[in-house]
Amino acid sequence: MQDEELEERLLGAWIGIQGMLKSSRITEKLTYNEAIIMKLVYDQYKKDGAGCTAVSRIVAETHMLKSLVNRTITSLCSQGYLRRERDSRDARRLVVYPIADRLPDFLSVHEQSLELARTIIGLIGWEDAQRFIGMYEKLSSSGMQL
Repeated sequence: MQDEELEERLLGAWIGIQGMLKSSRITEKLTYNEAIIMKLVYDQYKKDGAGCTAVSRIVAETHMLKSLVNRTITSLCSQGYLRRERDSRDARRLVVYPIADRLPDFLSVHEQSLELARTIIGLIGWEDAQRFIGMYEKLSSSGMQL
């Protein structure tokens, strides 16, 4: 296979997988962007028991526009999933916290996302899923912005 053909196929695959994820309704109760932000906050909650997540970190990890992240966080706050406040150590920083009483509601919604992941693993197999994760981690650790 020619390098140029491989490059074209790689770009096509990237565009295709992004389209699959964005067009699939990964949850019924949250938008795609809401589900992504809640997953980041929930992952932090699992690590530290508080879930304090800087808005700037969400912007960096999701590659969403800051204005879109702020609109999405506002929506999640109005639905009672998150609380937004100034960081007590650095007033310039905005942080969000999950609302503990709403975590069970999020987890029931998150289960739909996990079902999508199970479906993908079933289609491509455990080994290819592991390789896919490894490829993402390699690209991510290189600092590459996709």
